[in-house]
Amino acid sequence: MREQLVIRHGLVHDAVHRNPYMADILVEEGKIKKILPKLEEDTIKNAKILDAAGLWVFPGFVEAHCHLGLDGYGIGFEGADYNEVTDSLTPQLSAVDGLNPQDESIRLAMEAGVTCVAAGPGSSNVLGGTFTVYKTVGKRIDDMIVKERAAMKCAFGENPKVCYKEKDNYSRMSTASKIRIMLMRTREYLAKQEAAGEDIWKRPPYDPKLEALIPVIQGKLPLKAHVHQANDIYTAIRIAKEFQVGLALDHCTDGSLIADDLAKEGYSVAVGPSLGHATKFELKNKSFATPGDLVQAGCQVSIITDSPVIPQQYLALCAGLAVKSGMDEFDALKAITIQAARHIGVQDRVGSLEVGKDADLVIASGNPLVSDTKIQFVIIDGKVTYSVKK
Repeated sequence: MREQLVIRHGLVHDAVHRNPYMADILVEEGKIKKILPKLEEDTIKNAKILDAAGLWVFPGFVEAHCHLGLDGYGIGFEGADYNEVTDSLTPQLSAVDGLNPQDESIRLAMEAGVTCVAAGPGSSNVLGGTFTVYKTVGKRIDDMIVKERAAMKCAFGENPKVCYKEKDNYSRMSTASKIRIMLMRTREYLAKQEAAGEDIWKRPPYDPKLEALIPVIQGKLPLKAHVHQANDIYTAIRIAKEFQVGLALDHCTDGSLIADDLAKEGYSVAVGPSLGHATKFELKNKSFATPGDLVQAGCQVSIITDSPVIPQQYLALCAGLAVKSGMDEFDALKAITIQAARHIGVQDRVGSLEVGKDADLVIASGNPLVSDTKIQFVIIDGKVTYSVKK
C-alpha cells in the first residue's frame, strides 16, 4: 500500500498563481499527487490527514546560494570547510565532500521552512569548486542530494584579490585572466581527449582541475559567479560569452545600477546578503530595494542569505524586507521558491506546489514574510519533519 498524506482545507500559495486558493493536497510516496478543491473520501480513506484549516500552505523555501553545512554552527574557523585557501584555482573540489548534515544550522534552517539549499565553496578562490543542492533533513548527505553538481563557483572582485594578493592574484585583471586560461586549457584538453578516442597512449595526462571544468565547457554545468560591482558583473558576462558557457550571477549588489542591461542579457540573478553593514567598498550600494528593482526591469530574481552571513533561518525575513523596500509580495515569494529553484536548475522538483513535484511544503499561521508569523509544519519529501509544539 502506498503511503499517503493529505493536507486538508489549507489556503494554498503555490508560487505559480498570484492569487491563493483553498484546496486539499494529496501526497503519495513523497510526491504531490493531486491538488483539488476537495478530494474524494474514497480516494484517501487510508491516508494520514493533516488539518490545515485556517493555515497558509507554501512550497518549501529554496536557498540559491549559501554555505550551509560547510561552515559549522558555533565553532568558528575550526571545522569550517567552505574555503580552500592553499590554491586560488580549485575547480576539482566538490561541496558534497565537505557537507556535514549533523550541523545544527541545518536543523534551524529546516524548522524555519528552508527545505532545499544550494551550498558550496566560498569566494576566496578564483575557481572554488562545485555547488551541491540538497534537502535539509537527513543524517547522510548522499541520501539528501537533489543535484550533486549544480554549478561551478567562480569569484570576481575583492575576495580573491585579498586572499591571494601575497601569492598570485592581486588585481581584477588577474582574476579574469586566470579564469580565461583555465577555460582555454580545458577546451584544448577536451579536444585532445576526443582526438585520442580509445587510444589511452594518445590521451593527455589526467588533470583533475581540467576534468572538473569539462562540463562547464560542454555547457552542462554553469559558472556560478560571485559578483558585487557592476564592472565585475560585466566581466563575468563577457567571459561567459567568450567561451559560450552557462552563467548565474550571485550577489549582484550593484544590480539596480545596471538593471536594464541585466534584463537584456537574460542571466538569472540572485541578490543578497542584504542585511547588515557594507563591510567593504564593493558593498556600498547594497539594499533590500535591489531585488524589486531587478524584477521591475524584467530579470529572473532570487533572494539569498549567503548563510552564514545571514543565518539561513532568516531567508523568508529577507524576502519580507525586500517587500518592505518596494518589491511585489508575490515576486518576493517566488524569489525564495520557484525562482531560486530555477537559479540552481532544480525547478523540475522543487520551488512550487504542482502535481509531480517533491512534496516539500511549509504550513504557517499566516504570511511567512512577516516576522510574527509562526510556522506550524514543515514537510520534506512527504514526511512531516517539523511541527510546532502545542
